[in-house]
Amino acid sequence: MDVKAVSRFAATFVTDTTNPPTPRPHWLRRGRFDLVEIADVITALICFAITNSTLTSQNANYHAHHSAGLLVLLAFVTCAPLALRTRFPLSAWAFSGAALIWTSRAIPPGSLGSAYPVAGVLVYLLCLYAVAVRCRPRIIVAAAAVTVAGATFIDPGLTATAVFFGAAPILLGVVVRVRRSGERQLAEQELRHSGERALLEERQRIARELHDVVAHHMSVIAIQAEAAPYKTADPPPELVESFADIRASALAGLSELRRVLGVLRTGGQDTAPQPGLAELDALLDSARSGGVSVTVTRGGNPVTLPDGVDLSAYRIVQEALSNAMRHAPGSHVELHLAYRPDALALEICNNAVPQVVPVLAGSGDRAAAGGGGHGLVGMRERATMLGGSLDAGPTADGGFQVAAVLPVSPPEEAA
Repeated sequence: MDVKAVSRFAATFVTDTTNPPTPRPHWLRRGRFDLVEIADVITALICFAITNSTLTSQNANYHAHHSAGLLVLLAFVTCAPLALRTRFPLSAWAFSGAALIWTSRAIPPGSLGSAYPVAGVLVYLLCLYAVAVRCRPRIIVAAAAVTVAGATFIDPGLTATAVFFGAAPILLGVVVRVRRSGERQLAEQELRHSGERALLEERQRIARELHDVVAHHMSVIAIQAEAAPYKTADPPPELVESFADIRASALAGLSELRRVLGVLRTGGQDTAPQPGLAELDALLDSARSGGVSVTVTRGGNPVTLPDGVDLSAYRIVQEALSNAMRHAPGSHVELHLAYRPDALALEICNNAVPQVVPVLAGSGDRAAAGGGGHGLVGMRERATMLGGSLDAGPTADGGFQVAAVLPVSPPEEAA
């Protein structure tokens, strides 16, 4: 005999009985106490007392010779399962059915006036109701079939009665089960909608803060950059060009910010075209106008990159150049793109500049030099999201280097 199969069959009566579990209404619970379980215990005691008294009286009236100990034991085994049906409904039902069969063998039906102990039948029907409420559909069907078969085994003339009285608790239990499941699903939907509403409110709050603070300051920068050349008579062309670049960068950032605000307010997907390495030349020109010199080298055979890889590569280069301009102005940045068969490798390195902080992305006390300390974290998150890697750190000559490898295919396809 397979020991594991026996163990699984035995565990069914204790654990694998609820799918899904159907919690009771809150008014049936008082802290750690289950009022239904307490009522079951009290009812079991009452049924035990009634059954024992009835069997004792019938044993005397019909001049039977059953011992008092046997009558007490029969009353106990037929009523005790009711106290277990809340925690172990299937075990209680099986115990109750076996007790009724044993009782019919120990006291033949009709020998003491009645075919079944009335209280024992009531306990069995209550356990059958618990099975219908708590157990899986296939177990409910099996319990109904066993009920009819057991009644036929005890007394073939009671088959129709067993079908009638057995169907009532099963139907009632199924109705209660469906109702509780509907209430639980409704509560889960309300909880999910509440979380979505809270998320939308938080996104709208962030959008308001970005619009009222960041967008305002960027608009002021654009206006001041446009008006600055007119405050000086005959400004140098280089100064006019620098202010024009500042205004263009502010307007571009403002446009990006408005796009992000639209996504935050609506909660929908961003359908606007995303930048990629095709716009790399414009990004490099912006960096050169910001005070750093940039050289680009490419290796491998350029291929069309997936949208996610293309966008992440652009954002990593953008963040690295932005931090080079902020932390190492006047430095020289070398950008190398290597197209591999299975990945895109990026390497951005700036040399050291005296008397400035030579880092691309601040963290800890370095972030105080002008950054919020989130640039390096954001780049790592983008690389990790694609299943790639990113390494960043100072170089031997005092500069800073960012090296990223972005897989061209999704991680599950690569695996």
